Amino acid sequence: MRHPKMLRQALETGRGWSLRQDTLRDGVLQLYVYGDVESDYEDFWGDRHESDTSAEHFREELAKYPNAQQIEIFINSYGGSVFEGTAIYNQLRRHPAHKTVYVDGFACSIASVIAMAGDEVVMPRNTMMMIHDMWMVAVGNAGQLRKAADDLETINAAGRQAYLQKAGDKLSEERLTELMQAETWLTAAECIELGLADRFADEEADMSEAAGLLQRATDRLDEQLKRQQRIAAQLRELSADAEPPRQQPAEPQQPKDEPRPSLMQTMAGVRI
Repeated sequence: MRHPKMLRQALETGRGWSLRQDTLRDGVLQLYVYGDVESDYEDFWGDRHESDTSAEHFREELAKYPNAQQIEIFINSYGGSVFEGTAIYNQLRRHPAHKTVYVDGFACSIASVIAMAGDEVVMPRNTMMMIHDMWMVAVGNAGQLRKAADDLETINAAGRQAYLQKAGDKLSEERLTELMQAETWLTAAECIELGLADRFADEEADMSEAAGLLQRATDRLDEQLKRQQRIAAQLRELSADAEPPRQQPAEPQQPKDEPRPSLMQTMAGVRI
């Protein structure tokens, strides 16, 4: 049974998820995962931003309901942080409550991993999952980049286990690897066939909610693009300062007490 008021609050406030006790049924929690799963981060200017969809925040919220006997999880998300989502998945797996997942639109990327925590996964016929290999941004020398690729292979291998544990003998690791490498969109029928979902919902999902999610995701991408453009402009200014035009040698001068940091030193503080 849905809790419409809680869903409206989650959509109107823009919170990625909302966890509340169902006032109509004792011992039942309803969790709406609507939006990106994100970790805390520090921006270019050193300001720290706390996420209300981080695994730590989820742990704190879940601890408020120690007597929950059932958890209903409603998902409409394009994914987000692998590390945060994996931790949320494991927290749900450890919880003794019976967990039922309802895909309300899209369960993509790490959101599909969170869905695998359900003892039962229910999908309306017009909903979808998307699974793919994880990716990351890496900088460094050749050795560091090779290590980053090797580490990512290990992370991918570990991430496949959530799908395999849910699917059982319906899905081999070889087939799953192919699907993830191809960045595959799966219909509800295909998810049931592969063991990633258990049954169809009685009614189709209201995809207007998914459209709203798409608009918010587009707005966030626009904000991120503008932020990256500002950072790029500042880096160009730093580059111009760090590489003055060549000129004839001048008379030696005494070194300054606080030398200007090099461009590489400045870029080392950038986090993406």
